[in-house]
Amino acid sequence: MGYPTQAMQRSQEALALAQELAHPQSLAYARFYAAYLHHRRREAPAVQAQAEALLSLATTQGFPLWVGYGTCWRGWALAAQGQGEVGLAQLHQGLAALLATGQTLARALCLVLLAEAAEHTGQVEEALGLLAEALAAFEANSRGDLLAEVHRLQGAFLLRQAGPEAAHAESCFQEALALARRQQAMSWELRAALSLSRLWQHQGRCDEARRLLTEIYRWFTEGLDTADLREAKAFVHELPA
Repeated sequence: MGYPTQAMQRSQEALALAQELAHPQSLAYARFYAAYLHHRRREAPAVQAQAEALLSLATTQGFPLWVGYGTCWRGWALAAQGQGEVGLAQLHQGLAALLATGQTLARALCLVLLAEAAEHTGQVEEALGLLAEALAAFEANSRGDLLAEVHRLQGAFLLRQAGPEAAHAESCFQEALALARRQQAMSWELRAALSLSRLWQHQGRCDEARRLLTEIYRWFTEGLDTADLREAKAFVHELPA
């Protein structure tokens, strides 16, 4: 993980192949993972576009599982674009639809999406509770693909409370960073490093912030136009010399 341009190319190839084969289940899978990829790239309009296409396909074909996933992705995208309450309602509806199919593995991902949507509406305590549930669900399922990001989100949300908990937040960012490194998940490592560097900047630890973020940023050879990499580059340039 750390090659966003190649990931996008593979996603587009999968979509094209599924459409060429005219195989609805394969196309549903491709739409789902395209939405997942755009979520990781923080591209809410693109997530919504894939969600709408997935919902249309799933409704026509009678695929209740994919209706649930499509509804969840659409809910997250709406919340990320300023329609928080509508998005939250869609996410709850989508999760209920998924659980009704017996797909319990989907719960952890949906809890993360719900937490992000809740934070968008200012429900920080609710968001932290949802992340705690998500962590427990990931650990129960032995899934680690989103663990680093969940820890990072915990830290970010702790800093948005009425009484920010800087020490606890830093611990979350450090855990996210360590976990991403163990998984060799460079995109999650970059995001965790950016959150930690911003905290260090507020604490006057600008040299540490610059060293940490610059080292990770220089690893990337593609995807320099993605939101995380643009923000990392801009942040390093803004740090005082």
